[in-house]
Amino acid sequence: MDAERRVGVAVDFSACSKKALKWAVDNVVRDGDHLILITVQPEANYEQGQLWEATGSPMIPLTEASDPNVMKKYHVKTDPETLDILNTIARQKEVVVLFKVYWGDAREKICEAIDKIPLSCLIIGNRGLGKIKRAIMGSVSNHVVNNGSCPVTVVKIADNEH
Repeated sequence: MDAERRVGVAVDFSACSKKALKWAVDNVVRDGDHLILITVQPEANYEQGQLWEATGSPMIPLTEASDPNVMKKYHVKTDPETLDILNTIARQKEVVVLFKVYWGDAREKICEAIDKIPLSCLIIGNRGLGKIKRAIMGSVSNHVVNNGSCPVTVVKIADNEH
């Protein structure tokens, strides 16, 4: 598997997921890797019927993911900063960049992606929720660390970066 490492990064295009992506690009991704961005959309936004409910979307190459019209079909709104990071890494290193979209609960779908793709490792951001919010809402990163079947790195966002 080392010849074709699949480095996953969970993204929701927030500041903490962009920080996790930058950290992954700077510290983990190397020539020949597949960089797979996992994004999970709430089920309420899913209008494609049941076509990809169980498996998620097909893998979406960076060239297609850079087209807002393509991503609109998946109800994913990427941002220019994330696309710039990805296009830069694709140019600088021999890295294949792909997107995979799931619908449903982020905690469950990210763990599912680890097994189904399968990923060599996963990098995920942490919003830095306080103890009360984390207890009420649940922490996606905490769930993935405890239930994911590959090494998971959590990149924390500092209080002043929110």
